[in-house]
Amino acid sequence: MPTYAYACKDCGHAFDIVQSFSDDSLTACPECGGSLRKKFNSVGVVFKGSGFYRTDSRSSSTLPAGSAAPSANGSTPSTPAAPASAPAPAAASASASAGAN
Repeated sequence: MPTYAYACKDCGHAFDIVQSFSDDSLTACPECGGSLRKKFNSVGVVFKGSGFYRTDSRSSSTLPAGSAAPSANGSTPSTPAAPASAPAPAAASASASAGAN
């Protein structure tokens, strides 16, 4: 079950409480009875293994079977139109903004 942090808007009392996902948020301060505000803290996340970098998600195993065979033979596979057209506008707008300066 996750731990939630609350702070009172009136007296400033801050505390943590373990609640289930299905539990309602607390609304009253246990010290003064004032209104509570849920605090959001950063969460520590550790990515282990492959597949978490941009280059890892572009493996040949994700390509269709027909396009994987030509790259193994040394010939270059045809690139899809959508990925090739996406960088072109970015490059054009970058050169256009450079020319405007």
